[in-house]
Formats: sequence, structure tokens, C-alpha cells
Amino acid sequence: MFLKNKSSVFLITAVASLGGLLFGYDTAVISGAVGALENHFITALEDNPAEAVASIFQFKIILSICIFAIAILFGSFMLKLFKNRFSYAIVIGFLLLGAGIYYFQFLTLPGILTENLKNSILGFMVSSALVGCIMGASMGDNIANSIGRRNGLIISAFLFILSACGSAYPEAMNIFFGDKLTSFILYRILGGMGVGLASMLAPLYIAEMAPANIRGKLVSWNQFAIVTGMLVVYFVNYFIVKGQTEEWINTVGWRNMFFSETIPAAVFFLFLLLVPKTPRFQVMKGNKDKAMEVLTRLNGPEKATNILKEIAASFNHKKEPWLFYGWAVVIIGLLLSIFQQFVGINVVLYYAPQIFKGMGMETDASMLLTIVVGAINMLFTVLAIFTVDKFGRKKLMIIGSVVMAISMIGLGTVLYNESSGLPALILMLLYIAAFAMSWGPVTWVLLSEIFPNKIKGVMAFAVAVQWLANLMVSWTFPMMNNNVRLTEMFNHGFSYWIYGGMAILSGIFIWKFVPETKGRTLEEMETLWKPETEV
Repeated sequence: MFLKNKSSVFLITAVASLGGLLFGYDTAVISGAVGALENHFITALEDNPAEAVASIFQFKIILSICIFAIAILFGSFMLKLFKNRFSYAIVIGFLLLGAGIYYFQFLTLPGILTENLKNSILGFMVSSALVGCIMGASMGDNIANSIGRRNGLIISAFLFILSACGSAYPEAMNIFFGDKLTSFILYRILGGMGVGLASMLAPLYIAEMAPANIRGKLVSWNQFAIVTGMLVVYFVNYFIVKGQTEEWINTVGWRNMFFSETIPAAVFFLFLLLVPKTPRFQVMKGNKDKAMEVLTRLNGPEKATNILKEIAASFNHKKEPWLFYGWAVVIIGLLLSIFQQFVGINVVLYYAPQIFKGMGMETDASMLLTIVVGAINMLFTVLAIFTVDKFGRKKLMIIGSVVMAISMIGLGTVLYNESSGLPALILMLLYIAAFAMSWGPVTWVLLSEIFPNKIKGVMAFAVAVQWLANLMVSWTFPMMNNNVRLTEMFNHGFSYWIYGGMAILSGIFIWKFVPETKGRTLEEMETLWKPETEV
């Protein structure tokens, strides 16, 4: 171990933040490979009808399993909210209704590779990791409390490595008894599970290891690590494709993009073996001596005893039902997560090269501009970290919503008028800057603050909803953007108008319903939301 002095906490933070970096790396690596994946997995099926029928059948099975798994996860969350039989019946009724609509609108369709089905497969390939994110985030709390925060991160690192290798070579590593499309999707889901675990466990590990006086600063760097991971992979993708032919990119280049993740993932895995389990987990498992040892090395012997007593006392706090403070705080938390995704940010992050190509740019130029997107995202995220406590949460969020709405509606109008080029690029970058200064990091700040300690478990529900909203937006974008009829009518501007409208709604929502949490302690949040029994 390298726990020798107080500076070791920064090394521990750096190691845990690699989980955030891989979070960003894994979710953004696919951005440079979208065109190649469409060519390798989908376009190739057009010349082989028999293989297309088999692939469509397997795709339906995978999608059915994913929807069933997500329904079970969200059903369990919903049952934590409802406490009577009538409410259980409502939840089950909605699940059955959704299953019926899904069956008749999708599963019964013939195995023909139609335009809409091709776009659906492409969208799900790009967003399939998000299914794993939902699962990983939902399991994070149980894993953290059973095997520990550090060991959970070790599992996530292993999943990153496995997913990187399997996504790069789905044919050679196909252990799923399906075709290469099935293999690729399932390996991306495994990687998503690693992302979901890391998204919850990395900041939790840092928070429990950091001394109180620098905890906020150290935890905030996890968000910085996420956008740094995105920027790093944009550079990696650019240098992989630079000067290469489209044929090489479609056969070899995309594989190198995914396989490149094995390097940071392996580093993450090895360094995690050197860091300790958190004192809070050690106390939870009855290992107070080991907890005391870590606390002493991080905080000094004088503070360690008091901190250990506080940790032990914290387990005596009573948890309350999720609706203890009524519906308002729960709905606000869920809508924060939904609007963060419905404004369309991950469409830009996942499909940026394809968007720039749609503006008439060559492959090298589109990849280079993707690096600019990542740099602006990182720069303005850092600005948000240093200004959120000065300007307040609501002000930043409302300003961000206004600028995003102007940018997205403007971008859709520019594309509709077939006059893209520089105006479209400026609007795209303005949108990224606005999101990075507001809804990107500040949503996480609000989610960590608005839920009183007695119902902190609702945050896991909100995070899972956020991943689900991400999946919906990322999956549906190709269906809207590549649809022939919509393209003829709106010339790719339609989807951006949708996201602009969502940005307007998000601003109204913040203005009308979300309280300002700047300067409030977590204890004060208890008084902001009146318990249901007192209403």
C-alpha cells in the first residue's frame, strides 16, 4: 500500500477517479465507430437475407430480455414507493400494458430489414451499454454493502477489460451462442454494467476516504475525470483514423478504438489492488481495528478516534419510507434526471462525428472537431465546479436551459434551411458549453443535496431513471435523424427542435419547482420538505 502520509489521500482519489475516467471513456469510445459499426454489422446484412433473418430474431430476443430486466428493476423501485395492494396492481397493470404494446408493435413484425428496423438496431448498438449502466447502478448499493466499495470497483475494472476485448473482437470472443451482432451488443452491456458500478462506487469511495475539510473538492474531481475520459478517447479515436481510408476504418480502425480501453482499464484494476477498503465499510463489517488504522494514516491519531465514533454512530440513523416527505421531492429528483438527458446531450457526445459528417465534413475533420467538443465540455465543467457555490444552483441551471434552447432550436433551423457549416458548428459548441456549465455537473450536485438523509435511497432510483432516459434518447436519435420522410421534410433539423423544446421545459421546471440549495446544510433539507404525516 502507499498509505504513508496525508498526501496519500490524493493518490487514493486519483486511483478511484480512474473509475470516472473509464466511465467517460467507455460511454464516448463508440462515437468514432458509429459509421463503421453500421457498415460492418448492419449494411452487410442487406446482401445476405438468411443471415439478416437470424440476426433480427436474435436482436428481438436480446431486446426482450433487456426490457424484461429493466422492468423488473424499475418495478422493484416502484414497489418501494407504493405500500398498498391497489398501488401494486397499478404497477403490474402498466408493466403488462407496456409488454402488450411492445409485443404487438415489435415482436410480431416480420424478419425483414426495413429502414426503421436498421435505424433501431443501430441506435440500440450505440446505446446498449446504457442497459448495463441501469443494471450496474441498480446493483451498486447492494454490491457496496456486501463486498465493499473497493472490491466493487475491482469488478467494474474487470468488466471494462472484458467489454473492451469482446467489443473489439466479437467474432473471436463469441461465447453467447449467437452471431457477431449479438456478441457485440452483449459485451457492450457488460461494459455498461462496469460504468454503472463505477458511476456510483467511485464518488462513494472518494467521499468515504477523504478528510471532511477537502471532501467536496475531491469528490467533484470525479466529474472532471468523466469529461477527461471523454476527451482522451476523442484524441485516441482521432489518431487511430487520421490519414486512414474508410475501408481500413470499417474493418480494423473501429476494433482498435474499443481495444484501446484495455490500457486504462488494466491500470485501474492493478492500482485498485493497492488501495484499502474504506473505514465505513470496515466498521460495517465489524473490523474497527482496520478502520482505525486507515483513519489514523489519513487523518492523524487525534482525529481518527472521533471520526471512528461518528462512523459507528451513523449506522444508528433511522431510515424512512421513500414517501416520508411526500411526492414533491421524489418527482423533482426524477425530473432532474430525466431533463438532464432529454435535452439531448448524449446525442452530441455519442454521435458527434456522424453529425459533423452530416454537415459535409471529411472523416479527419469530423474527428478533430469531436476533440474540440470534448475540450469545451471539460473546460466549462471545471468552470462550473468553481462557480456553483458562488452563483447558486438555480441560476446556473436556468441560464443553461435558455442557452441550450436557443442553440438547439437554432441548430435545427440552420439544418432545415440547408445552410449548416460554421453557424451549425458555433451553435453546437455553444450548446456543449451551456450544458457543461449547468445541467451536466449541477444536476449531480442537486441530486446529492435535495434528498434528506432519511430517504437517500431515492437517489439510486433517480440515477437509474437517468440512465433509462439516456438510453431512450440515444436509441431514438437514429430513428429520427435517419428517417427518410423526416429528412425530406426537415433536413435533419427535427430532432434538434425536440431537444430545444425539452430545454425550454427544463428551464420552466427549475424556475417553478426546484428550490435553491446553495448554502443549505443537509440537515436544513430535512425542514424544507415537510414529512407526509405533518402535511
